[in-house]
Order: sequence, then structure tokens, then C-alpha cells
Amino acid sequence: MSKSIPFQWTPRKRDFVLERRFWRSQRDDVTDHPLRPLIGPVTESKSISRKVSSAGSSTNSSTPGTPQPRRNVTAVLADPLGAALDGTDPLSQFAKEELDPLSKIAVEEANWEQPERRKISDSFEDDVLQEWSARKAAILTRFTTSERLSIMTSFLSGGDKVVARPQAVGPPQNAVIEKVKNRLEQLDEFEEGSVKEEGDLTQGEYVARIEQLNSELKQAWNTDQRVKALKIAIQCSKLLADTNVTQFYPSKFVLITDILDIFGQLVHDRLRSKAEGNRVRGKLPVDFTPDMVPEAAKETCRNWFFKIASIRELVPRFYVEIAILRSYSFLTSSEFTQALLRLTRMIRGIGDPLVAAYARCYLCRVGLSITRDRSFIHENLYDFLAAHKQLYSRSVRAELLRQKVDLGSYLTLYTPALDWILQLAAHPGTEQQLLDVLTICKNLNVKSGLVLNSVMVGFKAVYIAARATHFVDLITACDDDGFPQYILFRTLGLCVVAAEPPREQHHTLLNVVWKVVSRLSDVGHYAACAEVWIEFAAKYFGKNEVNAILHDMIRHLTPNRAYEQHYPQLQSVVSILLRNTQDPEILFGMDKFLTFIDMFQKEVVKVEVCKLIMEAYCRQKQDAVRDPVVINGVMFLCRVLHDSVNAMTVDDEKRQIAQLICGFLKSVDFGRDFEQQLGFYVDARAAFTNLDYVHLQLVQSVNRLAVETRKIVGGHHTRKTASFVRACAAYCFISVPSISSVIFRLQLYLLSGQVALSNQCLGQADACFKAALNLIPDFPKTIEVDGKPKSSDFFLATYLSNFMSTLLIVPDPPEQGVLYLTRGLLNCIQTRQWDAAFSKTNLYLQVLCLLAASAQESYPYHIEKVDSNDALYGSDPKFIAEVNRLCGVVVEEIFSQLRAFDDTSNHAKQASLSLELLNRLVSFADLSQPSSFKYAGKLWDLCHRHGKQDSKVVERTVWYLQQRAALPGGEKCKDLLARIHQAS
Repeated sequence: MSKSIPFQWTPRKRDFVLERRFWRSQRDDVTDHPLRPLIGPVTESKSISRKVSSAGSSTNSSTPGTPQPRRNVTAVLADPLGAALDGTDPLSQFAKEELDPLSKIAVEEANWEQPERRKISDSFEDDVLQEWSARKAAILTRFTTSERLSIMTSFLSGGDKVVARPQAVGPPQNAVIEKVKNRLEQLDEFEEGSVKEEGDLTQGEYVARIEQLNSELKQAWNTDQRVKALKIAIQCSKLLADTNVTQFYPSKFVLITDILDIFGQLVHDRLRSKAEGNRVRGKLPVDFTPDMVPEAAKETCRNWFFKIASIRELVPRFYVEIAILRSYSFLTSSEFTQALLRLTRMIRGIGDPLVAAYARCYLCRVGLSITRDRSFIHENLYDFLAAHKQLYSRSVRAELLRQKVDLGSYLTLYTPALDWILQLAAHPGTEQQLLDVLTICKNLNVKSGLVLNSVMVGFKAVYIAARATHFVDLITACDDDGFPQYILFRTLGLCVVAAEPPREQHHTLLNVVWKVVSRLSDVGHYAACAEVWIEFAAKYFGKNEVNAILHDMIRHLTPNRAYEQHYPQLQSVVSILLRNTQDPEILFGMDKFLTFIDMFQKEVVKVEVCKLIMEAYCRQKQDAVRDPVVINGVMFLCRVLHDSVNAMTVDDEKRQIAQLICGFLKSVDFGRDFEQQLGFYVDARAAFTNLDYVHLQLVQSVNRLAVETRKIVGGHHTRKTASFVRACAAYCFISVPSISSVIFRLQLYLLSGQVALSNQCLGQADACFKAALNLIPDFPKTIEVDGKPKSSDFFLATYLSNFMSTLLIVPDPPEQGVLYLTRGLLNCIQTRQWDAAFSKTNLYLQVLCLLAASAQESYPYHIEKVDSNDALYGSDPKFIAEVNRLCGVVVEEIFSQLRAFDDTSNHAKQASLSLELLNRLVSFADLSQPSSFKYAGKLWDLCHRHGKQDSKVVERTVWYLQQRAALPGGEKCKDLLARIHQAS
């Protein structure tokens, strides 16, 4: 651009009302929703696709003169992914046809590990066997010990003994005989004392040794050392005969039987592969029969059973035979029941009742996986009940005395095994079966808490709950048998929680049980029972009963700070109360609830509990809260969460806590008592000083309060309401600086200023706007978006555009100069270092729009009861002259940038900026002024100088000029169009 051309901005006078009418979009009546998805007829998609692809060669095969339905080609072909298949996208379609590779491998591995499991289609067997896998983890967690353990094996710390033998020479038959003889001799050596004992092991070291034996077993099998693998299985089985550390026996049983399961599966897979190798027709089917198995594989199977039958000791012989019992299917398919009954009777020879009980458990578990006949399970249950008195024999009591184990702890060791056996025996768990089991116990005179506990666990809760008072009598009768009575009451509580007892028994049941529970002297036993029965009270009673139980729990757990040892149970109680309470206000209405929460003295636990309660509160609370008791209670929890925030707290944790607190703040509503509402927000600001999101919510809430006040008074404030909205504006102005985020502060200053302006608080609005302008120079050059640093120019440019739209209607105070806020904004734009000069010039273009609107006699929009500059100045010539002067300064800045773009690399930017400035001149400047008209022509030439203009924007500009030329006073637009056509 040449500097010799003088330029003076003169605004075009505009009538915004007429312009709105003229430029209003044409309206048409429609029968369908314009945003409805376009979906064409699926049946016609192929024919339409062919016609479209023929590039104009489509033909109409219909009869001439027949009206044809309109078919939307775009609608049919709108979804190319869906048109390719059956309406779904290709990825979904392929997912239906084929599993992903990892899923296929997992399925193949599952089929390889247990191919014979498919034979059993009974869902009960499958569900129960899967349940055992879940029980194992609970057993390993519950039954631990601090005693020293010992292990006897020849495969650790040096391995088994290797004996060199002369190689057999002779015919093949003699070689086979010699091979069998050598293997038998190796087994004899094992029996003769090659085993060594490793003692003084901790529980962790013992488990590590067991895992090492597991690895040794797999390694021996993979290296074709079958005898060594069998010896490891035998030695592992022998460990189950050792009860020197009784309390660890259930966990030992789980560890050892896992190894035996692996051994049994390896033997079965070996026999299957051998049968398939000698078979003409290849692989055996899943449900093969013994007549499909070659004789060589059958002989190998018999050898395995013969080897195991030669084991001298009962316990290892029993366990190893059960481990490979599934391989019996290679020999016969009709004798599993006889074999299982034989093994059941073999258990009667085991002298230790604990060892015998878990042997029955293993037999029932493995037997369930190979046959549907459960007669052997009932036989095991009857044998256990018949030998029940053995649990209290002199020998058992003497051993318990030696190990310093009380009888109650000893009896609880039986619960995993007996629960499992009775659950299988009780299937399908009918009411008559329950009566039969109770009758058998009565006939055998079995008044055992252990058996009664397993009965309540094994049968459906609905049957137990229907006889809840009867079971209370049975539990009372088992008072002196040694089994912990609190476990029985806890189990009964789980049943009545799962299924409701008769309604008329509710009060009687709770009163009778709680009298016993409240007298428990052991705090751990008390907490275990109270954790369950408080859920019964929460489900079937009101808040008074729950509050009484909480009071009793506080009384039991407070002495000697006993609650510190039972935080898991206390946390469970809180979860139960939240789960069974529809409205959290009920909990805060209990005077003992917060006292109960105060027992969580450990900060980490207390924070977790408070977070749990607040999550439930925010999730369930739908109505407004105004009860001061509830508000104070929730405020207490929020303070605990807030005070847990420190410099080490991660951002995600801060965000979660802030969301919970904000959820509470939004729920508090005092209705029309706005002063009390504002007082609550003042207290909240003092209580929560470390979280930006909370302060942001508070400022937003107070602004909303001011807007609601304006709605109520209809914009006509009284002295009282005016003072109140000024107090709201002052609250926001004071609160915003405490927020660390500059972005939030900028946005809140603008929003608070707009709210103050709408409430005629001009001084407060000016203060907010000036504070926002003072922040702009300090605005960071980059901001983080999705974890990545991005330039902040785009955000700031958008923000300033919004700011300018507000500045148009902000009146100038008498003590300040003309458009002092606009001049401050220009200074901020000028002094800031922008990443791209184009961003700066775009903001100058926006300022031109603002200044052009400021020079009009009437502004396009106003705020009720607020006189903007159009009313204050009344188009005073001095005011208009100042506006025009500022416009000239801005245009000169844009011209400077245009000259800076006058090089090869920035021709496109120069063309774009020239066209944008031309649009501003045409829209806002008076083209009748010679300088404006000349500059408009020069800008058009500059836009087309290098051929880099945007053709669409050019077309829109020409169209606009044509529309303007058709209006009264559009002569200069016609002249400019003529010049444009001449230049083209």
C-alpha cells in the first residue's frame, strides 16, 4: 500500500432494525424435521448405485406416464461403510464373523487344557467347579500362620538321586522288561529313604518350595522323566498327611491339589496323544468311548494305575489315584461310580479327621467333573456325620494342646471342606432336602455348630430365612460344642439379608440375636456379627433401629481404640448403609452417624470413607437440600476431603474431590432466602481454599444468585435488592483472584462483569473488566490441551472477541475518558507478542467492527436500565471524532501489516487480509467519502495482484455489494461494482 493516499475513516449510518428485516433468512414450511437423518429405501440401493455410476447413462425402465416415487440417491449412499455389508460398519461385521487372534488363542488354550470338560453339559457342575476356583483365593487369604513349617522332598536343594545302570542288551522284548524293572527299582529307592526334610520355613518360603515343586513336575514331564514326575506327585501328596501346623492345613491343601490337578491333566493328555498316535482314524472325539481307544494306550493307562496301586502309604495312594481318575475313561465308561465309592470307603482308613475331611473334599471335586452320579457325595457326607464325634476325641484334643490351638479355631478349619461337600450334596437344594439333612443330624445326635453353619451356607437362603427363629434355637443348642457361635449368627445374618424372613418375625429375630451379639466380649467377633446384622436392620427397619445399632457399635469399639483394628468392617458398614438408604439425608438425621464416621482416625481410611459417602450423596440426591443438620454433616465430610489435599496430591485426585464438593454446593438451595444462600457461599469459600474448581463453582453460583434476583424483581431493583446484587458482585470480584488458573480468572472476570452490568452495578462491572484487561499481558504463551502444549493465541483471540461485544454496551464513567476500556483493549493487543501477526490483525478487524457500531446513533442491543454510550453521548461530534480517530489508528496498523506481507512467501495472507479489510470498509465505512472509496478499490486490486485470493469469499463480497446496490443510497456500491468489473 502507498503511504501517499490519505485516509480518513467516516462511519456509515445504519438502521439495525431495517437491516435485520432485510437480511432475515427466508422461511419455508416443512413436513419433516430438517435435521432428521436421511435414510433411503435399502431395497433400491443396488439399482440406484448402478445408475449413478454410469455417469448419466441411466435409463428408466418404468412405463411412460406412470408417476415414479422420488428416491433420494444421497440418502441411499450416505453411509458407504453400511452399504458395503449388512448395514453395520465393516469392523463390527468382521467381529461377528471371526474372533480376534488373542481371543482365538485363549479359546484354543482352554480347549487344550480340559477337552473332556465339554462332556458335562450340566450347568450346575460347571458353575460349582468355577466357584471352587474363586474359593481358593479366599482360603489362601484366610488360613495363614506365623509358625515354622517343614517340607519333605528329594527334589529341592540338590534334586533326586541318579543311579547309573548298565544298558540292557538283547531282544526288544527283554529291553521292555528291563525298562519296567528299572522304573520299579527307582520307585523302591524313593520309598527306601531318599527323601530329605527341610524345616524352619516361614509361610512364604514354604509356598515358594511348593511352587518350585510345581515347576520341577512340569520340567520332568516335558523332558520325558515320567517316573520323576510321579515321584514328585507322590511326595506332594504325602505333605497332606502332615498336620503339624494345623492352622495352615487348608491353604496347604489348595496348593498341593493344584499340583495334583496339573499332574492328572498331563497324564490324561499323554494317554490321549498316545491313543491318537496309534489310531487309524486320527484324533479321538471329545466324547470318545473305550472301544475307540487302541489296546496299546489302554495298556499304558493300566500301567499308570498299577504303579499308583503299588504306593504303600494310604494318603499319597489315594490322592494320586484321584488325580488321574479322569484317565479311567480310556478303560471303561461305566465304573466311575464304583471307583468313587471305593475311594470314599478308603478314606475311612485315614485316622486324622482333618486330613479325612479334605480328602473327601478333593474326591467330591474331582468326581463331580467326571460323572453326574452324585451318590458318592452323599456317602461322603454321611460318613463325615457318622464320624463327627472323632473331632472331639482325646487324641485330637491332645494334639491341639500341643500346638496351642483352641477348639473353636480348629473346628473352623473344617468349614471350607464341609461347606463344599454339603453344597454338592444339597443340590438342587430343595426344601425337602434341607429337612432331610436336619433329620439325619437329629437321628445321629449331631448337635454341631460346624455342621449347622455348613447347612446354612449350602442351602438356599430363602429356606433358611423362612425358619430363622428355628435356626436361632438350633444355634443356641450348639453353645457348648466349641464351634464359635458368632460365626453361626453371622452366617444366619447373611441368609436373612439375602432373603427376607416372615415379617412377623423381624422384631423378635433382631431382638433375640442382638442380645447375644451385644454380649460378645471379643471385639473382633462383635464387629463380624454387627457388620451383617446392621444390614438386616437397614433393609427391614427404620432409622431409629439403625441408629441404636450404631450407638452400640460405638460403645463396643471405642474403648482402647479398638476401632483401629477393624477399619475394613467399619468401612463395610458404611457401604451397607449407603446401599440400603435411598435418601442420604436419612443418614445425617441419625445423631450417631457422624460419631461413627469420626472413629476413622487414620487419614487415608477416613478420606476413602468420606469420598464413598459423598459419591453416594451426589449420585442419589435429586432434591434441593436446606436442612441445616444435613448441610453441616455434609460440610464436615467435604472439609475432610478438602483438608486431605496437599502439594503431593495428584491432579486427578484433586479433580475428583472438587467434583464431589461442587456436587454438594449445587445441591444446597434455601429457596427465596437469597441472603442465607449467599452466607452459605461465604462460609464455603472460607472452608475450601485449596481447590480452584470449587472457587470457580462458588463464583458461578453467586452469579446465578444475582441473575435470579434480577428475574424476581424484573430488572427494577429496590434499595435492598440493589445492595444484595452489589454484594454478590463484590463476592465474585474478591473470589476470582484466589484461582490459580489465568484462563479461569479471565473467563470469570468477564462473566461476573456481564452479570454486574445486567444488574446495573456499573462500578463493579468496570472493576471486573479492568481486572480482565490487566491479566491479558500476563497470559501464558502456551496452554495445555489434552496433555500437549498449544499456542494460546486462538483462545485469547476468541476471548477478546467476546469481550468486545460486551464493551459496546458498557457506558463510559464520567471520570474516565472516551472509550477508555476500548483503548485499554487496544493497548493490550498492541503490547502482546503474538505468535502469528495474522492473529493480531484479525483482532484489529474485530475492533473496527466494535468502533463502527459505537459511532451509530442507536446500538444493535442494550441492557435494560443501563444507558450505553449511544444514549450518554447522543452522537456528539466530539465523541464521533474520537471514534473515527481510533478507527484511523486501527486501519493504519492493518496497513502496516499489509506492507509487511508484501513478499513472495506471504502473498496468500496479504490477499486474505486485503479482502477482509475491504469487507469491513464496505460494511461499516461511508463509501461516499473519497478516501474510503479509493481505498476500497486499492484493496480489491491488492487482493487480486498475485492471484492468491479465496474465490468463495470474493463471490460472497460481490454478492453483498449487489444486494447493497439495490437498496436506497447504494450508488457508491454500484460505482464500486463497476470499478471491480472494469478491473476484472
